[in-house]
Amino acid sequence: MARITHAHAFMVDLVPKVERTDAIQSFKSQETIFVELTDADGARGIGYSYTIGDGGPSVLALLKHTLLPRLMGQDADGIEAIWRDLLFCSHATAVGPIMALAQAAIDTALWDMRGIKTGLPLHLLAGGAKAAVPMYTTEGGWLHIAPEALVEDALAACAQGFRGSKVKIGKPTVAGDAARLGAVREALGDDYEIMTDANQSMTAAEAIRRVPMLEALNIGWFEEPLPADDIAGHARLQATSRVPVAVGESLYSPGQFADYIAQDACGIVQADVARVGGITPWLKIAHMAEAHNMAICPHFLMELHVSLVCAVPNAPWLEFIPQLDDVAAPMARDGGMALAPTRAGLGIDWDHDKLASLTTEGSAFEIKGA
Repeated sequence: MARITHAHAFMVDLVPKVERTDAIQSFKSQETIFVELTDADGARGIGYSYTIGDGGPSVLALLKHTLLPRLMGQDADGIEAIWRDLLFCSHATAVGPIMALAQAAIDTALWDMRGIKTGLPLHLLAGGAKAAVPMYTTEGGWLHIAPEALVEDALAACAQGFRGSKVKIGKPTVAGDAARLGAVREALGDDYEIMTDANQSMTAAEAIRRVPMLEALNIGWFEEPLPADDIAGHARLQATSRVPVAVGESLYSPGQFADYIAQDACGIVQADVARVGGITPWLKIAHMAEAHNMAICPHFLMELHVSLVCAVPNAPWLEFIPQLDDVAAPMARDGGMALAPTRAGLGIDWDHDKLASLTTEGSAFEIKGA
C-alpha cells in the first residue's frame, strides 16, 4: 500500500489556433487544470481537466481547499474508493461541472500513476479492445465557416484518411443549415460521414423541423439539439428521427446518462472524461452504453480519449480537435486513424518545461501530507 504524500496543482491557458464558434458561444481558451500526485514510494502521476474560457480558478480553489487536502494519506491504488470519498466529502457541490472537473484532474492522475507503476498503457489497463480508432474532424466545421470553406476542409481531411467531418448547425433558418451540409455532402459523396452539432441552441420545434433535411442528407448524428436538461424533449425528438440524437458533453454524472438511456432520449452517448469526473465514471458510462447496444463517441480531449475509446468495444470514433500541441508531443496517427499510446499511463508525453513557462501566474500550489 502506497499512500499519497504530495500534490502539485497549476493551470495553463491554451488559446485555440483557429477560431472556434458554434450556435451559442466561442471557444476563448482552454483553461487546463493540472494535478500531479506523488505517493510514498515516489511514484508520480499527472492528470488534467479543462474549461473553455471560464471557471478554471474555481476548479483550482475546490482542489486547494477541499479535495487535495483530503486526498493526502489515502491509498493511491484505491481509485474507486477515492472517487466516491471525494464526491461525498463535498456533496453539496455535486452533481455539477466544477466538482466533476476537479475530480477528473485527480482521477486521471491516479490512473496515470497506476499505469506507470504497472507498466501498462491506459487502453490496456482499462480494457484493451483495440489498438486504433477512426477519426472525424471538427476543426473545419465551425459555424462561422462558409460552405465553400467547409468543403475545402472536408476534402483535405478525406485526402488525409479521415472518414468524417462534424459541421456545426444552428443558423437562423433551416435553409441556412441545409446549404452548408448539402455542399459538403455533394462534394464528398455518400461514403463520407457527416455529423452535426447544434450545441443546445434549438427548441424542440426547430429541431424537429430539421429532421427531414438531416435524414435526406444521410447525416451521422444530430448532436445536442436541445438544452441538456430537456430529457423529455430529446425523447420526443429521438422518436421522430432516423438520425441518432447524440448527447453527453453537458452531462456530469453516470446517473444523468442513465436517465437519458432509460427514457430513450438519445441514440449515441458522448461522455467527456473531464466533465463526468474522470476515467472511473467514464468507463461506467461506456459500459452502460454497451449494455444497451449503444455507441459512445466522446467529446473533445482526443489526447486522453484515444486511450479510452481503444479500451472499450463500442467506441467507433474519436473527435479530432488538437489542443495540446504546445505542451505535449502530438498524438500518434496513421492517416485518419488515431493510434492508442503505448507509453505507460495516460500515454501523453508532456513537455514539462513548456508547462512551467505557460503556468498562469499565481495558480500553482502544493499540498503535502503529514
